[in-house]
Amino acid sequence: MRDSINLSQDDILESMNIIVLKKDEGKRIDKFICEKISDTTRSFIQKLIKNGNLLVNNKKVGNNYKIKVNDNILIDIPKPKSIVAKPESILLNIVYEDKDLLIVNKPKGMVVHPAAGNYEGTLVNALLYHCGDSLSGINGELRPGIVHRIDKDTSGLLIVAKNDFAHRNLAEQIKTHSFNREYEAIIYGKLKNEEGTISLPIGRHPIDRKRMAVSQKNSKQAVTHYRVIKQYDRFTHLRLKLDTGRTHQIRVHMSYIGHPIAGDVVYGPKNVIKNLNGQCLHAKLIGFIHPRTNKYMEFESDLPEYFKEFVNKLEKDAVY
Repeated sequence: MRDSINLSQDDILESMNIIVLKKDEGKRIDKFICEKISDTTRSFIQKLIKNGNLLVNNKKVGNNYKIKVNDNILIDIPKPKSIVAKPESILLNIVYEDKDLLIVNKPKGMVVHPAAGNYEGTLVNALLYHCGDSLSGINGELRPGIVHRIDKDTSGLLIVAKNDFAHRNLAEQIKTHSFNREYEAIIYGKLKNEEGTISLPIGRHPIDRKRMAVSQKNSKQAVTHYRVIKQYDRFTHLRLKLDTGRTHQIRVHMSYIGHPIAGDVVYGPKNVIKNLNGQCLHAKLIGFIHPRTNKYMEFESDLPEYFKEFVNKLEKDAVY
């Protein structure tokens, strides 16, 4: 029964069902759901609660409701009245640009493309202002030029295609694993080996459909290589390289082996490091063959301030 959800099936963009686990007990409902649904805002979740489009055990609750183990949360996300990504004058850190593509250094906290509850302030809005009509249209109006993406709270390098020719070529490089992507991260704990490979399939979480998980069912193979840069008392600085590009791949793999990324509110421990404002993960390097010149190009970005400040605190043996 979902009689209290006041939307017809034609008005629903997406429905989901989340069962609360022990580790999440006691969290505010609005904050918890915002953590579970990527690329959305807390104000949007609060609006869903107010409008009766989010129910707990088939009943309406307030924004400050503290969730309990086995609570059954039902959510209907309404279709937006108008799904149009609009150009916005937002400063972009462009590392490289030519007539076929550009490389952007995305800051932590910026959503890549518009999604439910987040139609403004995204990278796509900024790209539309900067590039005008010069973006590939393969991924539709809401994701023009987007060949691959990184999470909202992951910073770093992202490649954007300015035409369909470049988009198809770059997408094929990603598909055949010839596209080089390297990250840096701070993880909890110390690893036994200085370097290694995690080769485990990733699919949707069986209970929480907005999360990913290592799973043998309805999953795809995922391969992550890692190398230790430096070990600290309770944390380790890593360099990671992807052979595949599954959703949340690094975050899921590291959490599965018992070393989640510092600051990760979804896959990390309950007592997350809040001042990191999300996972300490940076897309540091991109390497690819240019679609038109057929020459290999490689770009590397400096670690952002939030990352460097955390490393400095670890160097000084700060207590967390």
